[in-house]
Amino acid sequence: MNHNFDPTILRAYDIRGIYNHNLTEKDAFAIGKSFASYLHKNNKKTIAIGCDGRLSSPSLKKNLIAALEESGLKIYDIDVGPSPMLYFAIYHLNTDAGIMITGSHNPANYNGFKIALKDRPFFGDDILDLDQINRKQDFANGTGSVEKIDIIDDYVNRILQNSLCQNDCNLKIAWDAGNGAAGEVMHRISLKIKGENHLLYEKIDGNFPHHHPDPSIEENLSDIKTKIADNNLDIGIAFDGDGDRIGVIDDEGVMLYPDQILILYARDILKKHPNANIIADVKASQSLFDEITKAGGNPVMHKTGHSFIKSKMQEINAKLAGEMSGHIFFADDYYGYDDALYSAIRMIDILIQDGRKLSDIRKSLPKTFSTPEIKINSDDSKKFEIVKQLQKDLKEKNIKFNDIDGVRVNNDLGWWLIRASNTSPILVARCEANSQENLDKLINNLKDILSEYSLELK
Repeated sequence: MNHNFDPTILRAYDIRGIYNHNLTEKDAFAIGKSFASYLHKNNKKTIAIGCDGRLSSPSLKKNLIAALEESGLKIYDIDVGPSPMLYFAIYHLNTDAGIMITGSHNPANYNGFKIALKDRPFFGDDILDLDQINRKQDFANGTGSVEKIDIIDDYVNRILQNSLCQNDCNLKIAWDAGNGAAGEVMHRISLKIKGENHLLYEKIDGNFPHHHPDPSIEENLSDIKTKIADNNLDIGIAFDGDGDRIGVIDDEGVMLYPDQILILYARDILKKHPNANIIADVKASQSLFDEITKAGGNPVMHKTGHSFIKSKMQEINAKLAGEMSGHIFFADDYYGYDDALYSAIRMIDILIQDGRKLSDIRKSLPKTFSTPEIKINSDDSKKFEIVKQLQKDLKEKNIKFNDIDGVRVNNDLGWWLIRASNTSPILVARCEANSQENLDKLINNLKDILSEYSLELK
């Protein structure tokens, strides 16, 4: 083949790029050949393949499967659906591995590959190893097979397996798939819930005609907020392009930050699993870590990134984890991967059991003064160097910081964070204080710091 990957598509925990720019069908074929060779060397022979609804996904999947088949693997093609359905397929079909073709929460012209092994995440050096296999053309060959298989109903049944909402749900719920890959699963789940369900944009459409499918950006939630207000609904739930990020909106149309909903999940889990380890990423509020402790759990701060989180969960046997981007991981009664559809059902069950309005629950949470994730455009080739330089400069100024993932600085006002995104050409900032006045001061301090690197905080 003699095809080399554009180095910018090899990310920390997946492979991702712009279709027909730095990511093409040749990349899909080379990934298939390289990963198949990796599996053969580790005596693994079976794989599940899925894809999201992007316009480029079918052709990328076709080339990926062709490479895997001529490498001698047994392939289960589960077709279009959310990423967590692919993760479920690995367990349900008992395969050695899986690959999901998806651009996740990125714009429609992006696509990529999320790779998973059954026994552990596949990321970091694993992805770089694929690059080495490809460069050496060290490929396995053989005669494989492909079986198309529909597992949507099995997946839906597993999500609802221990839920209250099939029998005891008087809630009025808005659902928004944003025309992403979660749409069909979301529709089938809604048919099995006894409550009143209002669906938005469940038709899978890779053009994303109504709004960008990223529920961490509040402007993408305007339609579901309108639906809640017009119909006096109890909760709104939104998904990203591949169904592994959740957004939650209460009955007053207020978006709950993921660290707020993690408090609710943590309290629920710690009733059955006292002293459990619960992980949150470096962007999360200090109030989350404090509330986990108050509820009898052991809070752990870790790097942002679904593969980093999953790996840490296995390492310390955590029962729950979450990120500010909306990835939530349950391992108390589930598999430990990020599944926004399952997370939605867990949130609905919490509301059923609690009995209060979600807005009243939100208002009872600790009051914090914080920014959402602030995204600062930065070239992929420069963003990590900026963070390294910032770390160096802070050390020279004798300013203490947490460097587990970027820079998190605690001071008398609160804390601020700068880190480089592993999935997009941006730096991510966040600030939190104990008062609005101090938050304003933190933001102004951070603006001054970023100006030294020709970056603007808006």
